[in-house]
Amino acid sequence: MSTRTEFTFCRICEATCGLKATIEGDRVVALEPDENHVVSKGYSCIKGLRYHEIHHSPDRLRAPLKRVGGRFEQISWEQALDEIGAKVRQLVEDHGGDSVSAYLGNPIAFSLLPPVLTAAFLQGLGSRNLFQTGSQDCNNKFAAAQRVYGFPFIQPFPDVDRTQCLIMIGSNPAVSRASFMQLPDPIRRLRAIEGRGGKVFLVNPRRTETAKQMGTQVFIRPDTDVYFLLSFLHEVVSRDAIDHERVGLHMKGLDALRKVSEAWPPERTSEITGISAETLRAMVDAYTRADGAALFLSTGVNQGSQGTLAFWIQEAINAITGNLDRLGGTLVGYGYIKDFPRHARKSGHTMRDDVSRIGQLPSVVDTFPAGLMADEILTPGEGQVRAMVCLSGNPLLTVPNSNGRLEEALKALELLVVIDIFRNETANHAHYILPGSSAFQRPDLPFVFQSLMGAQPIPYVQYTDALLPPEGEQRDETMILLQLAAACGSTLFGSRIVNGFLKGWMGLGKLPAVGSRLGLTSERFLGLMARAFRLGSLSSLRDEPHGRLLEANQGQDFLGQRVVTDDGLVNLAPVELIEAVRDLEATFEQERTQRHKLKLISKREQHSHNSWLHNHPRFVEGKRSTNYLYMNPSDGKTAGVESGAMVEVRSSAGSVRLPVQLTDEMMVGAVALPHGWGHQAADGLSVASQTTGANANLLAADGPGALEYFSGMAKLNGIWVEVTPVD
Repeated sequence: MSTRTEFTFCRICEATCGLKATIEGDRVVALEPDENHVVSKGYSCIKGLRYHEIHHSPDRLRAPLKRVGGRFEQISWEQALDEIGAKVRQLVEDHGGDSVSAYLGNPIAFSLLPPVLTAAFLQGLGSRNLFQTGSQDCNNKFAAAQRVYGFPFIQPFPDVDRTQCLIMIGSNPAVSRASFMQLPDPIRRLRAIEGRGGKVFLVNPRRTETAKQMGTQVFIRPDTDVYFLLSFLHEVVSRDAIDHERVGLHMKGLDALRKVSEAWPPERTSEITGISAETLRAMVDAYTRADGAALFLSTGVNQGSQGTLAFWIQEAINAITGNLDRLGGTLVGYGYIKDFPRHARKSGHTMRDDVSRIGQLPSVVDTFPAGLMADEILTPGEGQVRAMVCLSGNPLLTVPNSNGRLEEALKALELLVVIDIFRNETANHAHYILPGSSAFQRPDLPFVFQSLMGAQPIPYVQYTDALLPPEGEQRDETMILLQLAAACGSTLFGSRIVNGFLKGWMGLGKLPAVGSRLGLTSERFLGLMARAFRLGSLSSLRDEPHGRLLEANQGQDFLGQRVVTDDGLVNLAPVELIEAVRDLEATFEQERTQRHKLKLISKREQHSHNSWLHNHPRFVEGKRSTNYLYMNPSDGKTAGVESGAMVEVRSSAGSVRLPVQLTDEMMVGAVALPHGWGHQAADGLSVASQTTGANANLLAADGPGALEYFSGMAKLNGIWVEVTPVD
């Protein structure tokens, strides 16, 4: 059997590390880091290096399935498309476009085309109801950026390789690589900051895998980050550590921001954050004295109750101190489309100005909160969701209160179509399951964080061909979405001209399940986009299999040039957010009076990723066959439990039972529970269903009253809990 070597890149997370694949026939037999990759330079995490074993799982879906009674029967693509199309057309005719929705999950969100086409499919039906994982982990950053910079995808990132002081809040790059920043090989690059005499502070309720290897650990009580940042701002303002020239030229709202900070001296907030005034001032010292510094918050803060306010205050601090748009501070990349924010804002792309039917929460990047899905499905009335297409997601495990009202809601749908590589918990409730492709079966360019946001400390581009053909009747998600649109009568992008062009150019129709023909569709589409992005032809990109470096970040090219607010100024004090800070007094008092109660945070694990990597024997063997509740020994003594004991964790929303591990990695008063577990009912996942972990999101509430208003974010961190032993 012939053996060949191919170079590609991982699509599990933002890092998109380069990989070297050894292929025998139609099997990837080994994955190694690509030592010659222009950025990752021989680095990859264990998850990426085991991806081929996920791809070749015997549980992979290989043909369309239809639920008939209590079982699934294999059907043809023609039957599936005909029946789905007929039902969608009927629902749209009877109830309008909003009766059809979609949920976009991981890992497909880390590919370029499927997320774009999912939105285009709904837009063509006249539906606003797109839900996605952003309202579980990152929408706060989009909501704040739109108000501060004029566009949600303007996301400054630390200039990691030049900064002299980096303060990371709620981030654990050693495991998650960093969010909204492409950071392969994070520990080497963070250690380099200290190696050149700089400082790294890691602010977190637990001593993370990152903090064990470098930096200064600073413990903070869960979901009090906004108060820490307000006190940090207070110190910056009181010292007048402000670049007044820059602020005067490129920003507005400094006086209002100054007034906001007055009420939050560090002595006041230390009582609830657990960070002493002395420690906070030492961090401000290091930040203000550094020749280039950056505050950077991530998922741990995003998932709290005040993520939008926290991100806004962080950005304001970086801006007024002169660290925004400077080398060594925070930078704003160009992405592949130089003026995308300006053009997109002008056309209204990802800036829809509307609110949800239930709860009247604003849309964020043209999506509604996943925490509203159950209400949107179960509440009668005009615009009620009656159908859903779920693409590469598992909301039944990842959305708050998932095994409660959401399960009831999924059962109530008139049509649920799941496109995935496995039959997971959500797919078990589907009427139709369509077999998609793995990352090895799709050609690809880097996803939105590189292409549109330019969140790359080292800008580069890379193209990968599909390494393997489809198996059985699997199809590339791009083709599935295009054919689904044709069957359902969706005028893609809401444009008959674009729709007609795509149909004619790609020869859409009921294509046979021939791998080369199906793969060609994505390849041609990507070729068109590469030329539109001015990256050259796919052939030229193939000639550089380890990636192509692009123009390096320069700094001093964002302020006064690429801020897209109406007046071109950074808005340091958006009115809505200023008013929301005034409302913090009540929550501050609640934190103060209940500061002795336990608070729960989520936790990423080295050998898993969200909910979809547990169907791998090596990732869940031995002690890794369950998740654990991690708590400080002092809290364990108070609760009357020892390591290994079974405990019940109860919140106002629900309860779970699982074993506990006592560790001084946790600060007193904080407990941690890894998310993505609870697969016992997933009979389509032969490995994951044998694990015994518990679903952390059963402890989180859904519905409009439980979500952060500005972003629709679910509160998955900082949940008040009680822990008790069980027999």
